[in-house]
Amino acid sequence: MLLVVDNGSIYTNNLTDFLTEKKISFKQISALKLELESLGNYNSFILSGRRKNDKKINQINSKVILHSIQNKKKLFGICYGAEILALTLGGTIRKLKTIQKGFEEIIILKKNILTREKINVFESHGFEISKLPKSLITLAHSKNCETEIIQYDGKLIFGSQFHPEMTPDGKDLIYKFCLL
Repeated sequence: MLLVVDNGSIYTNNLTDFLTEKKISFKQISALKLELESLGNYNSFILSGRRKNDKKINQINSKVILHSIQNKKKLFGICYGAEILALTLGGTIRKLKTIQKGFEEIIILKKNILTREKINVFESHGFEISKLPKSLITLAHSKNCETEIIQYDGKLIFGSQFHPEMTPDGKDLIYKFCLL
């Protein structure tokens, strides 16, 4: 079963509506209500975006990421979810001078199992990954962001700086992830 860790993004309902529409079995839990002992009940995770920085939410999401890596479980981090993936593994993020919001074309840099061609997505973030740890690779970029899609060391652990739940191309990425 898929666990959607809800970090307070205004777009999480778009994600869960899409999963319901596609008949993907999932459970949605607020990060602050997540019992870490229950992580073994799930075979995959989606980390939603967030509205504000919260130390406790960061710690919880880092534990989900480490659990996923240690137990070879699938994980997809959306926006903040990608940022906390990078931070957990030793990368850095930076605050942007202006909020990045709107539609963006994503260029695929490396062959991957989620997408093979340019995709159009929706951006809504005030931070971005500034340095990737060695264990993460960039799969795609855009004219405004060097790390739009990342992957952990060839494993089924991904992150997107954009909000895939907001466009048809992005939803296709989520669906492919769920079918892996």
